[in-house]
Amino acid sequence: MTAPVFLAEPADLARAEFTFGGPEGRHAAAVRRLRAGERLDLTDGAGAVAECVVLDAGKESLRVEVLRRYDVPAPRPRLVVVQGLPKGDRGELAVEMMTEAGVDVIVPWAATRCITQWKGDRAVKALSRWRSTAREAGKQSRRFHLPEVSELATTSRVAALLSAAALGLVLHEEAACPLSTLELPEAGDIVVVVGPEGGVAEAEIAAFREAGAVPALLGPTVLRTSTAGVAAAAVLQTRTGRW
Repeated sequence: MTAPVFLAEPADLARAEFTFGGPEGRHAAAVRRLRAGERLDLTDGAGAVAECVVLDAGKESLRVEVLRRYDVPAPRPRLVVVQGLPKGDRGELAVEMMTEAGVDVIVPWAATRCITQWKGDRAVKALSRWRSTAREAGKQSRRFHLPEVSELATTSRVAALLSAAALGLVLHEEAACPLSTLELPEAGDIVVVVGPEGGVAEAEIAAFREAGAVPALLGPTVLRTSTAGVAAAAVLQTRTGRW
């Protein structure tokens, strides 16, 4: 059985022995109930890893010893998915699955045809849920580079991301080019745009084409917006050799 992963402060990862407390340490001690002699891996979420063993378990913290430290390089090319806001709780589902599939950056997008709208306090709470979902899914899937969940993007912001990318793609059911056949870069960002339930509007497609993006066909079936991103990620992870 693999060791569970928890987030820790970079300064703690440099110590030979320390008390692992705070919310993460409390979870390890009180929820996961780790005991003396058990293993756990601690990471800063940016590639630094400390393999640890529990020396002593308290009610809300653990005393741990660092057995080994190492750094995990960030994967290349970087995979960025722009996700049109889904309705209901499908946004968190999309974030969870894309995190498990290794997406590096998730960009929530306020597309024209989004049913869901992020405004005011709702936007703050929704973004917080997406980020919390990414953090927890990253730990569960033993990711030592946690994904970035950016601020809500406008269409013009998405066009700028596509313009700066090594390869920009827009998933579209009427595209002529299958995603599985496109030539992929070895470095830089691959930015993939996933539309909302109502699809990508023609004006958005035009703006993205002008920014250099290529419409791409994911497959013969039409996927939900909450599952299209993870399906595209799986294809790209395999074709780039990251998987």
